[in-house]
Amino acid sequence: MTSLETRPLVTPARRGRSSAALPSSPPFRHDEFDIAIVGLGYVGLPTALAYHHAGARVLGLEISPQRIAGIRSEAVDLLPSDHARLTEALRDPDFAIVDDPTMLRRAAAVIVCVPTPVDHHLVPDLAMLSAACADVVANAVPGQILMLTSTSYVGCTEDLLVTPLRERGLIPGESISVAFSPERIDPGNDSFEHEFVPRVVGGATPSCELRASAVLSRYTARVHRVESLAAAEMTKLLENTFRAVNIALANEVADICRELGVPVTEVIDAAATKPYGFMPFLPGPGVGGHCIPCDPHYLLWQLKERRVAAPMITQAMTEIAARPARVVDRVSQVLSDAGLGVRGARVLVVGVAYKPDVADLRESPALEIIQGLERRGATVGFLDPLCPQARMADGRIVEAVLDPLAFDPQLVILHTRHHGLDLSWIGEEHLVLDASYRELAVPRRVTL
Repeated sequence: MTSLETRPLVTPARRGRSSAALPSSPPFRHDEFDIAIVGLGYVGLPTALAYHHAGARVLGLEISPQRIAGIRSEAVDLLPSDHARLTEALRDPDFAIVDDPTMLRRAAAVIVCVPTPVDHHLVPDLAMLSAACADVVANAVPGQILMLTSTSYVGCTEDLLVTPLRERGLIPGESISVAFSPERIDPGNDSFEHEFVPRVVGGATPSCELRASAVLSRYTARVHRVESLAAAEMTKLLENTFRAVNIALANEVADICRELGVPVTEVIDAAATKPYGFMPFLPGPGVGGHCIPCDPHYLLWQLKERRVAAPMITQAMTEIAARPARVVDRVSQVLSDAGLGVRGARVLVVGVAYKPDVADLRESPALEIIQGLERRGATVGFLDPLCPQARMADGRIVEAVLDPLAFDPQLVILHTRHHGLDLSWIGEEHLVLDASYRELAVPRRVTL
């Protein structure tokens, strides 16, 4: 086998209990559940539902009482297809949600899906991942398959699972299996069904890799196997670093096009007609979520310790971090061109979620834009049907504007356009800064 080999293993099963057991050599002490998912957030919950839909008995471990209550009441942010799966799962005794880590002993395979953010200094925050892995190790039993999916640095699986398991006398490849398979969930995107998104996996040993591949094949049609934990970990870092660099480039090209009087979206659409050698990336007001703004910093953090420079990645992340401040500067310029100042101006931000059709404010550029404008003396509100309130970096809870006309904005920032969001109230009296670059029909529109 080479690391470039891609192998379709099995077609994912549809709903209905399967008589096929997960690989079990040596035998499991407990096999009440086929799969345990640690962390039921934006990645873990859809993953759990995909496994359940494929016929697996699923245990979900979640430590947040609020999240558990939200899941059980079905008041969670999911694609419509996943909402249907959740309704189905909650009626099934073979789908359980618990907050007790000792329950992990009852599962044949344990998959860790917890967030790996960075702090305000862009340093990796491994607290949640370390705690989750500690629970997994403490409750591991011989024969289990333990798989990490959370994005982290190269060597993380070795540090947080392999080494502490050995200290307990559980040897990967002998008494237990350990693997890394980077998550591939895109919240709010219904273009790709979970079952048909290929998964990459690397194991601590070849046998670990094979057993982990079988676990993934319970719900996905294609598994790409690489020869090590490190190769699988680096794969995820490359995926999101690639996106970060290209988004930074798209933002720079947008600034160039505005200076030259050329519509950037038209240029990108035209370039995208080339069937090879080009992949379209769209400019915007910044990047949010827990992938692109965070993941490359795990790589840069690790390289810094080794005194290794990565100038292109560093510059791209610097430009991405500076983008919200660029929006604030552009607001000031647009207001000035209209004979107005920022101080005292009424500004409405339309859409504060970090991407369309999700109620997710993690790392959203909109929050930084709002606070940047407030520091300059503007009165700022936001309109977002999916986010009725937002917590600012200083801890304030800000409520969304219910009636944009009653707010009476002088300038409107189009930040995130959810499908179905009504913009018909925007009139000639409003200045409009389209930071999304997508609303061509809006009157008095200028781009970022």
